Amino acid sequence: MWLSDLRIVLPDRVIERGAIRIEGDHIVEVLDHPAPSSDLAVAGLTAIPGIIDMHGDMLEREIEPRPKAYLPYDLALHELDKRLAGSGVTTAYAAVSFSEISVLRSTVRKEDTARAIVQAIHDEREHLMVDMRVHARFEVTNQNAPPVLIDLLHKDLVHLVSLNDHTPGQGQYRDLEAYYKMMSEWRKISADYAQTMTRERIEQIRETPIAWDVISEVTQLARERGMPIASHDDDTPEKVALMDRLGTTISEFPVSMDAAADARRRGMHVAMGAPNALRGVSTSGNLSARDAIAAGVVDMLAADYHPGALLQAAFLIAQQGLLPLHEAIKLITSNVADAVKLADRGVIAPGKRADIALLAESHKAHDVGRPRVRATLRNGRAIFMDKHVAAPRVAPPEWMRA
Repeated sequence: MWLSDLRIVLPDRVIERGAIRIEGDHIVEVLDHPAPSSDLAVAGLTAIPGIIDMHGDMLEREIEPRPKAYLPYDLALHELDKRLAGSGVTTAYAAVSFSEISVLRSTVRKEDTARAIVQAIHDEREHLMVDMRVHARFEVTNQNAPPVLIDLLHKDLVHLVSLNDHTPGQGQYRDLEAYYKMMSEWRKISADYAQTMTRERIEQIRETPIAWDVISEVTQLARERGMPIASHDDDTPEKVALMDRLGTTISEFPVSMDAAADARRRGMHVAMGAPNALRGVSTSGNLSARDAIAAGVVDMLAADYHPGALLQAAFLIAQQGLLPLHEAIKLITSNVADAVKLADRGVIAPGKRADIALLAESHKAHDVGRPRVRATLRNGRAIFMDKHVAAPRVAPPEWMRA
């Protein structure tokens, strides 16, 4: 199959008018000029590698779209699958939380529910359009989680582990006053009640210290299985150093510039939220992803809670001159592939999987240059295609156009 007359984003440059030849599920040739023909109506579109998301919280929202309104796991997975494909995502790590007590969400984040969700992802993977993988978010204060997580690791049902600590007063929620306000608005409770709940939570955690020996056992098992390990919400260089000793290779969503810079100095990949980069601010009042990118301490973006933000943030970063387009696209493709150890994808090159997103770049002033996904290919097969690409390539007879 030929895709011709495309703008093609490569790791080191952009081909303004080129062609891609696909055989089976792999790319076999990339030309820096158009081919004689194209098997899809893609002339004038931009081709980028299929987007790779290493952290997306969307599945939990699909399962529980409203508080206490639970939907079947398989239904939630297939609905999210369509949303991801339409966003140009071809590989997605569904973030599944192992958190005994969640002040922001209900029982959907408990460890027994997490086990069931992980099993559902495994059962449905071959039926999904996107390559859906499991990102196990291990809340280190949850002493009930390690046995469940270790069992899932032994069964090869997990593909990425992250170490999370959402204790108020540190990490993402180091500003307690901001945390009280956020809790009050999110749960629609009084500020006083939010403060009381928070203090009770902090006291509960103090009564049961974090079992670092057990956490070390989890990370050792993950390393033995060649699995990437991420830290979460690093706020100080000291926290980064601890995570480094535990074998983490990814620092996701660092909340301070010092933490992000220290992680990069140690050779860790640093991921920030794509919504943060797109909006220009953190919802928690922490580090701005744009500032961190400008400082050169970030090499990846993650969907966090909105998959559509990945593509839009990458293009906005290029439009604002923070990075050339080919470097900005690497934030959501090849750099992520490198971090999660998927060497077979993330770039448009011969021998790589034919995971490709085809985009229409708007040049209208009111669109702010916002790209639109017209088609998404995974393993050389279309998993999403809109009417612009699916339209017949042969012009209709003159009488039909009259």
